[in-house]
Amino acid sequence: MWSLRRASLRLRSQRLNAGATRAPCVNLVPTTCLENECGIHQSRDISYGRFLSADTFCSTDLASLNFAVDWRGISSQAGASSTKEDDGELEGESNDESDADLSDGDEESEKLHDELELSDDETGPTKKQSPGRQTQSELFKEIVKAHGLSVDSALDKWVEQGKELGRKEIMLAVRNLRRRKMYGRALQLFQWLESNKKLEFGERDFVSKLDLIAKLRGLQKAEKYIESVPESFRGELLYRTLLANCAGQNNMMAAERIFNKMKDLDFPLTTFTCNQLLLLYKKLDKKKIADVLLLMEKENVKPCIFTYRILLDVKGQSNDIAGMEQVLETMKVEGIEPDIQIQALLAKHYTSAGLNEKAETVLKEIEGENLKENRWQCATLIRLYANLGKADEVERIWKVCESKAGIDDCLAAVEAWGKLKKIDEAESIFERASKKWKLNSKNYSVLLMVYANNNMLKKGKDLVRRMADSGTNIGPLTWNALVKLYIQAGEVEKADSILLKAIHRYNVQPMFSTYMAVLWQYAKRGDVHNSEKIFHAMRNSGYTSRISQFEALIQAYINAKVPAYGIRERMKADNIFPNKLVANRLVQVDAFKKNALSDLLD
Repeated sequence: MWSLRRASLRLRSQRLNAGATRAPCVNLVPTTCLENECGIHQSRDISYGRFLSADTFCSTDLASLNFAVDWRGISSQAGASSTKEDDGELEGESNDESDADLSDGDEESEKLHDELELSDDETGPTKKQSPGRQTQSELFKEIVKAHGLSVDSALDKWVEQGKELGRKEIMLAVRNLRRRKMYGRALQLFQWLESNKKLEFGERDFVSKLDLIAKLRGLQKAEKYIESVPESFRGELLYRTLLANCAGQNNMMAAERIFNKMKDLDFPLTTFTCNQLLLLYKKLDKKKIADVLLLMEKENVKPCIFTYRILLDVKGQSNDIAGMEQVLETMKVEGIEPDIQIQALLAKHYTSAGLNEKAETVLKEIEGENLKENRWQCATLIRLYANLGKADEVERIWKVCESKAGIDDCLAAVEAWGKLKKIDEAESIFERASKKWKLNSKNYSVLLMVYANNNMLKKGKDLVRRMADSGTNIGPLTWNALVKLYIQAGEVEKADSILLKAIHRYNVQPMFSTYMAVLWQYAKRGDVHNSEKIFHAMRNSGYTSRISQFEALIQAYINAKVPAYGIRERMKADNIFPNKLVANRLVQVDAFKKNALSDLLD
C-alpha cells in the first residue's frame, strides 16, 4: 500500500479554530481554509502524505465533495457549463490536427489523457512504438478514398466484391481511422455495420461508438446513447470512457455527475477513474487533487505510472521542485521506474526552475550509453536541449538521427532551431521534410510558430499561402500560429479578426491558448470592451470555469482604472475561487469603486 499518511501527522497537528473554515473534504482529515479580509479563502500549509505535499491544494465548498470511507459523490456546485455540442452531423474530420488541440492548451495533459483512454493496462508503463510502422487495413484505404464523409458506398462496394469483412479487418480499419483522427468516418463505419447487421456488437464495440459520439456530437448525445446500449453491456468500461471524454473536454460538472453515477451502479473504484479526475482537476481545480488522493488511499486504489506523471507535473507547474522530487522518490520506492515521458517532464520542470545541471543529468539518463540504438529518443532530446539553449547538443543529437530521420525528428529539429533563433537551419530541415512526406497542417504549424515566435510576419504569410496552394486543410494549430504571428507583430486587431474568422466562417473551435493570447493583449491595453468580447466568445466555445480567464479580465479593468461590478458574483457562478494573485487583483479593482462613488459625491 502506498504510503500517504506519514506526513499527515503534520496535518493532524494543524487543527484550526477559525470560524470561516470550509467543510471537510474527508471526514477523518479535514481540509481547512481561512477567509482573509478580502473575503478570499486561502489554505493553510497542509500535507496530505509522504509523496504529495499538498500545500497548494485546499478544497473549497467541499460539503458536496463528501469523500468518506466509502466513495461518495462529487459535485461542482455551479458554473461548469457543458462543452459545445455540434449540430449532430458528421463534420468531425479533424484536418489532421488532434482533438486534444481543440480543448486545451495543455498539450502534455492531453497526451496523457490519450494514453489512458480505453487502455487495457492501467498499471504498466507505455511502450514506445515506432511511428509509421502500423499495419494499414485494406478496408481503411477504401474508406479513405471514399468521396467526402459518406463511406456507405465504399462499404457496399466492398461487400459486393466479396471481400472479407471479419472482425479483425474491421477493428484494424477502426484503429487506422482513429490514428488519423478520422472520427467521422469511423463512426459512419460503426453505423453501417450496425444497420446492415455485419457485426455482432460486443462491449468494446459499444464503447468505441460511444467514444466517437462523445468526440463528434458532444457529451449529452453520448450520455443519451448509453440508454440505447443493451443493459448487459452497460458496464464500467462504457461509463469510464464517457468519464474520460468529460475530462478531455474539461467538463467538471459532467465528469462529477458520471463519477456519481458509477458509484450508484456499484462499479469498483479504479485507478483509471481516479486518474480522469486528477487530469481534470490538474487543469481546472488543483485544490481538489488532494481529495482524490485521500479517496484513493481509503479505497486502497494503487496509483500507476500515469498517476505519478500527473502528480509530478502538478508539482513542477507550481515550481515545487522539492515536492516533485519527493513524488519521484515515492514512485521508485513503490517499484515504478520513470519512463521517458516522466524523464522529459522532469527535465522540462528543472529547466523552468533554472536547475540546468539537474536537467542535463536527466537528459544523459534518457540518452543512455548508445544513442544510435535508441534513435527514437532523439526527437525528445532535441526539444529538451533546445529548452536549455544548448545549440551544440541539438546539433550533436540531430547528426545521430539525420540520415534516417523520421517526420517527428525533423519537426523537433525545426522547433528546436527556431527556439535557438537559427531560422535558416529550421527552414532547411523543413524543406527536406516537405520533399520526403506530404505534410499536413499540424506539420506546417511547427514552422509557422517559429515565424510567430521570431516576429517574422512576411515569412509567416508566405507559408500560409503555400499551405493554401497545396490544398492543406487548416485546423486549430494553424489558426493558433496565425493569431500569435499577428500578435507578435503588434497587430492585435488583425489577430482578433482572424480568430473570429476561424469561428464564424470556417466553423473551427480555436484552442484555449489562442483565445487567451488575444484576451491578454486587450487586458494589457485596458480595453475592457474587447476583453469582455473575447471572454464571452470563450464561453460560447465551451471554455468556462478557468481562473486564468478571470485573471486576464480583471487585469483589463485594473489597467482601464474602472470598477469591475459583479465580478465576484460571476466567479462564484462559475464555481471559481480566487487564488492569492487574483485576490490581490480584486482588491486593486475594488479601489476604483470607491473612486467612482467619490466622483458622484463631488
